[in-house]
Amino acid sequence: MVALTASFAAAPSAATITMAMAKKRSGGTVCYAELSFPSFLPKQVENIKDTFARKLATRIDRLPVPVGFSDNSIMSSCVRPLIQSKTSPVVLLHGFDSSCLEWRYTYPLLEEAGLETWAVDILGWGFSDLERLPPCNVASKREHFYQLWKSHIKRPMILVGPSLGAAVAIDFVANHPEAVEKLVLIDASMYAEGTGNLATLPRIAACAGVYLLKSIPLRLYVNVLAFTGISFGTSLDWTNVGRLHCLYPWWEDATVDFMISGGYNVSAKIQQVKQKTLIIWGEDDQIISNKLAVRLHCELPNATIRRIPDCGHLPHVERPNSVAKLIVDFVQEDCYKEIECVSQY
Repeated sequence: MVALTASFAAAPSAATITMAMAKKRSGGTVCYAELSFPSFLPKQVENIKDTFARKLATRIDRLPVPVGFSDNSIMSSCVRPLIQSKTSPVVLLHGFDSSCLEWRYTYPLLEEAGLETWAVDILGWGFSDLERLPPCNVASKREHFYQLWKSHIKRPMILVGPSLGAAVAIDFVANHPEAVEKLVLIDASMYAEGTGNLATLPRIAACAGVYLLKSIPLRLYVNVLAFTGISFGTSLDWTNVGRLHCLYPWWEDATVDFMISGGYNVSAKIQQVKQKTLIIWGEDDQIISNKLAVRLHCELPNATIRRIPDCGHLPHVERPNSVAKLIVDFVQEDCYKEIECVSQY
């Protein structure tokens, strides 16, 4: 395994970046009121203090996605790119029960680097309109994402999946390899056998368990596991960001539907993936063992691995500079090789 060099392991924390940028943009005083949010977001978005989360939230849009399991198109939430680049588009997924706001720190860095970048909400989570609740099992999530890609992205992509989003990515590329040029997997949750015993629970018990998922104490505890050395104030605000989508009336039913459907079980599909893959792993991940990073590296036929020191389970939140640099280099490496080849003639 190759650890990152000190030059980009030393990126400042996301919380530090957020406060510095907020003060800079408001003449030294942190100001939040100037942003205008889409009307479909839960009103509690106004309570979020994180400047980067607030700014990215203003760019969330809903696009119509036709699917075979519903008579109506699903108005599907995402952040669309402001630019179209010559390189393949980068499409960012998120982890379990999360949203595109997970990318609040890394997304602007990728965009500043000139990459055409999408941040897409997985069906059942995020900010899509699910008032007419569709099935939210693995097959439905896959078809929804494929139809979104086919309708709006339309080109082979660099697909980025963190945590459970890595399982979503593996399941997708195994079924639609033509849609994916390269893969980036971040602290991948790849070897769990779906939702395990939760799939056998009576629906009423599943509802009770899912209800706990949006509780503030549980989310604060998960932050303790996921991140290294953040303050309580930051953890509380990140909790509010992470549970914002849970405030929709359909969130509970959508999540229960996923849990009792069995969830993702993709370990048998890993070796089917032929695309070039970058594995990124936080060295201090307390949720998924580093040993599984080694196993994944061995099982993927065409993969490289990079570890980020002093970093937990979500490097794109905790070390955005490091993750952005790795993704940009991975996207552009073939361009560099072409330039080198041409320069030799």
